[in-house]
Amino acid sequence: MTIKVLAIGDLANNVTTMKEFLKSEIHLINFPWETMSKIMDEKKDVEFFESIDVLKNLKKINQIKNDYDICLVLSSAGARIAYLADLNYILFVVGNDIRTPLFIKNVKDPYASNEPIFKLNFFERKFYRDVYMNAITCVAGYSENFKFLKKFRKDARRIDRTLVNTNILKKNIDDENLKFEKFTFFSPQRIALQKGYDIILESLPMCQTKFEIIQVKWFETRNEKEIKFMNKILKEKPNQIKFVEPMPRDKLAKYYSDSDAILGQMRAGHVGGVERESALFKKATIAYNDLSTNYIIDGKEIKSPFLPTDTTPNSLALLIDKIVSSKKFKEELAREEFEFIKQLTDPVKTAKEWDDLFEEFTVKCNSINRNSSKIRLKFRLFFFLVVNRLYWYKMKKIFKKRN
Repeated sequence: MTIKVLAIGDLANNVTTMKEFLKSEIHLINFPWETMSKIMDEKKDVEFFESIDVLKNLKKINQIKNDYDICLVLSSAGARIAYLADLNYILFVVGNDIRTPLFIKNVKDPYASNEPIFKLNFFERKFYRDVYMNAITCVAGYSENFKFLKKFRKDARRIDRTLVNTNILKKNIDDENLKFEKFTFFSPQRIALQKGYDIILESLPMCQTKFEIIQVKWFETRNEKEIKFMNKILKEKPNQIKFVEPMPRDKLAKYYSDSDAILGQMRAGHVGGVERESALFKKATIAYNDLSTNYIIDGKEIKSPFLPTDTTPNSLALLIDKIVSSKKFKEELAREEFEFIKQLTDPVKTAKEWDDLFEEFTVKCNSINRNSSKIRLKFRLFFFLVVNRLYWYKMKKIFKKRN
C-alpha cells in the first residue's frame, strides 16, 4: 500500500529527508521564508507557495488536496493552513514549535530569554490552540520535545529515530580540500541564545589552545534581547571566529569533512541536526548533553555520549582544549558519537516507523478531508480573519520573529 502524503511547511529539511527513504510518496509545499530553511532545502520535487498570504495558500491546498491520502505538517504555519483547509493532518513538532507554541500567553523560550517571544491576544491564542488540538495526532522525538508535547496532547506519539540524508552530505571526491592553518571547528548552527552561543563566547577567552571556528553567519532575531546579542557579536567578534555565508546543503559536506571537529549547541541538551550529521562524518562534536534526556530505540533506553554534560563556560573551555590537544581523545569521542548516532538514524527502521504511522491514519481516516460542515468551515475562516484583522502585518511580523 503506497500512501500519498501532502506535507506542508518544513523548517529543518525533515520532509526532504523523508522523501529519500520512505515508501510513502511525499509531496512537500514549503513557505517562501527568506531564511536558512529555504536556502538549505533540497530543491528537487519541492514546491514553494508564491507568498505568505494565507488565503492564497489555502486556495492552493484546496485545489490539490484530493490527490493525497493524508497530510503531514511541520511548523505552526503549516498546521494553520491544514486546519483552515479541513484536512486530516499529523503534526510533527520540533524545536520552537513545541517549546514556544503560539497558544501560550506571553510564551518565553526556556533556552533563550525571559522576554516573551509572542504577545498574542486571547482570541489569537485560542485559534492556534484549536490548530494544534485539531491534528489527528502529534509526533515528537526524544524525551525533551515529548515532555513539552505531552503537556497539551495526552495522545502524543514519540518517534526518537531521525533520518539523515547522507546522500546530500556526501563530499564530491573531486572537491578541493579546504586548507586551514589552525585546528578548525566548523559550526553550521544558528548563532542564538537558545543554542547556548553566549556560553560559547564566554568560554573562548578561557581556552589555552590555538584554534579557529568557521561559523555560518546565521542569527536568531526574535526579540530585542536576541537582536542586541547579534549586534554585540558583530561588533565584538572574538578572534577565534571566522564567518562564512550560508550555503546549500550539498556544500556543507566539504566543511564537515575537512574540519577537525564540530561545534554544536550548548543549551538544549539533546542532539539536533548538526550533531547527527557531524557524528556520521566521524567528527568529534561538542554539544551539551543533558543526562536526564533519554532516547528510546527498539523499546530500550539508550544514553548519549556527547560532551560536555554541564553548561559552564569553564567546562566547555576545558573540553575544547582537550579535543584540540589530544588526538586520541578526539578520535575516541568521535567513535562513540558515531556509534550512538548510527543507532538513532537507522534509515530502514526509521522509515518503517513513519510509513506505518501514515498507513495507520490513512486507514483510520479514510480520506485526507475531515468533511466538517460548510458552516463550521466558514466560521473557522471568519474567526481567523477577524482575530487577525491586521494579518498582512501580523503574519509578516510572526515570520520575521520565527526566523
